[in-house]
Amino acid sequence: MERQHVSSSNLKAVGYDPATKTLEIEFLNGGLYQYSGVPESVHQALMSASSHGQYFDNHIKKGGYSYRKLR
Repeated sequence: MERQHVSSSNLKAVGYDPATKTLEIEFLNGGLYQYSGVPESVHQALMSASSHGQYFDNHIKKGGYSYRKLR
């Protein structure tokens, strides 16, 4: 999945596949996670948020989406 770099103190890049509603988050520490069942509206809000890390924490990490660690 192609990821877009973001300006954040915690996140490095974000990818999204609208066909499968899969959100991919790459962290500055090297971690890579995929979150399932994420609506496109949530991805768009993440990308337009003034703080990507804060939005991720409040709406995705705490949003109850299932995830898997890729690395």
